[in-house]
Amino acid sequence: MMLSEYAGRLQAKLKRPVSMNEAIKHLAHQQREPQRISDLAGSWRVSDEEVEEIREGLRRVWERWTPKQYA
Repeated sequence: MMLSEYAGRLQAKLKRPVSMNEAIKHLAHQQREPQRISDLAGSWRVSDEEVEEIREGLRRVWERWTPKQYA
């Protein structure tokens, strides 16, 4: 099941909007044994354009970020 499908089912169950972050947190907490976020790799299908948008957003954030010890 894709993450977006899971989020949709969770939204129907909770009867309110659910973000992808909330769906990921819910998935992580329902597992009996500890899971890593990397275990979800490949479960989220995105287009090349969406990947580029994510990379561009990360690049912009990384340009502005400075460690607290140097701020």
